[in-house]
Amino acid sequence: MDRYYVLEPGSQLRKQGEELIIWRKNEPIGRIPLENLEQLVLVGTSLSGAVIQELMRRRVETVLLSPWGHFRGRIVVDEHKHVARRKAQYLRFSDPKEAVRIARRFVEAKLKNAARFLSRRAGQYGSEGLRQAAGQILGLARMAAVEEDMEMVRGLEGRGANIYFGVFQELIRVPGFAFTGRTKRPPLDPMNALLSFTYTLLTNEVLTAVNIVGLDPYLGTLHAEDYGRPSLACDLVEEWRVHLGDRLVLGLVNRRAVTPEDFVWREVAAADGVDEEDLRSHRPVEMKPRIARAFVDAYERWMNSPIRCPFANTMTTYRGIIRNQARRFLRFLMRETEAYEPFPWPLL
Repeated sequence: MDRYYVLEPGSQLRKQGEELIIWRKNEPIGRIPLENLEQLVLVGTSLSGAVIQELMRRRVETVLLSPWGHFRGRIVVDEHKHVARRKAQYLRFSDPKEAVRIARRFVEAKLKNAARFLSRRAGQYGSEGLRQAAGQILGLARMAAVEEDMEMVRGLEGRGANIYFGVFQELIRVPGFAFTGRTKRPPLDPMNALLSFTYTLLTNEVLTAVNIVGLDPYLGTLHAEDYGRPSLACDLVEEWRVHLGDRLVLGLVNRRAVTPEDFVWREVAAADGVDEEDLRSHRPVEMKPRIARAFVDAYERWMNSPIRCPFANTMTTYRGIIRNQARRFLRFLMRETEAYEPFPWPLL
């Protein structure tokens, strides 16, 4: 699938022949061929009506992210006629016991992945703090596996995340990247900015996979319904955060492919803004344009990394694994399988 990222906030797309031209400050800064284009990811970019019509005509999935890197929405032509799939989703998710059963699988998988990752790094780095955190998170995973109350399941997930990010600094092996806790809206330091952006990209991957299989991405279980939030995608992305998100970010940072000097810092009094330029000026920290493009390139190489799918015993990619898991979740909802099995990550 041909996809293109436009990472220049305040830019505009205009159609010219068989291309989209990226304009910023009345100057063309890039071109996007329309032929074979299947997905656009836009960060703070505006579209003309003519461009929107062309993208819809060509059925190009267009993902809109805020200047902070948060998901805002997407332009997609829904072709699915599989009413039975969404009906099964609505029926199963409306049963409180079934909803808890599904949610706790997501939480159990997330916590076990985090525990295994910390345990592995504890052995490599000789860190007692990482080892203890891994044991605590594994205990929470076992509790989540049998919990019957939805709020308790969510609480266990939150406790696990607090423990995990409480020792996250020990996973950073180079100076300059101070991490004192997870901050999101907005991220207040380079590491949080990298994590937030990566999680947004991963959620977009899952959202695309959910749409492909014909489910409703806005109705989940672990994440409560909220206007505009793709709750099912937020549920399903949990099993990918550590192995696809955190490992990518930590690998780039620890190899010094990304440095603190690759970020712009600002002293701001508030994070509110009235337009894209104002929002941009109020971001406490952001990647410089060059490193943002390099980061996206690294992300694309990462998602196209080959991996063997143990369920089918065939070679695919990380992106392919995400789509395979969406199909497996669909089969579970359609009662073709007894339970949804999260991806069994190797000990990496």
